[in-house]
Amino acid sequence: MALDIVRNQSMRIPYTTVISTLEKILSHYGFSKKSGALCSALFAKSSLDGVPSHGLDRFPVFLSMIQKKLVHPTAEAEKMDAFGMFERWNGNLGPGNLNAHQCMERAITLAKKHGLGIVALQNTNHWMRAGNYGWQAVDAGCIGICFTNTKPNMPAWGGSEPKLGNNPLVVAIPRKNGAVVLDMAMSQFSYGKMTTYLREGKEMPFEAGFDQVGDLTKSPGEIIDHELALPIGLWKGAGLSLVLDMLASILSGGKATHEVGESGEEYGVSQVFICLNPYKLGMDAWSDDKLDSILQDLKSSAVFDGKEIRYPGENIARIRKENMDQGIPIDETVWNKILEELK
Repeated sequence: MALDIVRNQSMRIPYTTVISTLEKILSHYGFSKKSGALCSALFAKSSLDGVPSHGLDRFPVFLSMIQKKLVHPTAEAEKMDAFGMFERWNGNLGPGNLNAHQCMERAITLAKKHGLGIVALQNTNHWMRAGNYGWQAVDAGCIGICFTNTKPNMPAWGGSEPKLGNNPLVVAIPRKNGAVVLDMAMSQFSYGKMTTYLREGKEMPFEAGFDQVGDLTKSPGEIIDHELALPIGLWKGAGLSLVLDMLASILSGGKATHEVGESGEEYGVSQVFICLNPYKLGMDAWSDDKLDSILQDLKSSAVFDGKEIRYPGENIARIRKENMDQGIPIDETVWNKILEELK
């Protein structure tokens, strides 16, 4: 895939305009007013927080999945099994972000009661920005951990074909002076991020995957075409991807990565949502002091020229405020494609 992409200008669209536009489109696709409002907010919030690759950039892809009848707009997740603080749910191929939001909310409720809550979800769809559900947990005062499997889009270490998923993982820790929220795929760059670079006609800033002869490459088109993303930490990321897939599939009773990939499309994935309630677990009195001391030590580090040290999620509040005040940045081509749905 050549990088002869025309660079498009970025626009800024008011948050309320984005929400109302998405809601109108989703209503045409059969979403209720309530589900359409939440789905729109989850897409918009991703771009508001500076993650357009899993926000508005993915909205046209999401609509395409509905058109293919792989995402069912009116389907809702339902509880299958309950074992105290652990529950197993079926997503019924409903919208992935709505299913994920519902299951994280249920994990929060269980954590408020038991101190710990775990919800494993089968038969669901792409949850878009994984970090949304980490922020959902910390906004409720809980530690949140969640992960998903995907279709095969990353090679095993030493492999020449995609066998593993890039299986995103989120770890979110509440803190009065700013939550710490790690949101990362098992690939060096997510496919959403690589698609953004491809659209802008740019190479990746670091090697992001393999070409067809096994050499590392910065070409997003080459990597996307053959689904040979580079695992984080090389063999370590490949190993972590494998065990996350195992946990997601056995806890939920749903599909593993190789089963998700059988159709060539990514749907029917498996996910896990874990919440810990610091108050119930006796950590609330001292956790902030401990977290502050860890981050103070981190920030005291010497740095190379021109570099700075940030903790995961540190800039989200600033980015969110800037984009709320000035409008959400969105690629002009993406926004025009979204507006075409209103015609």
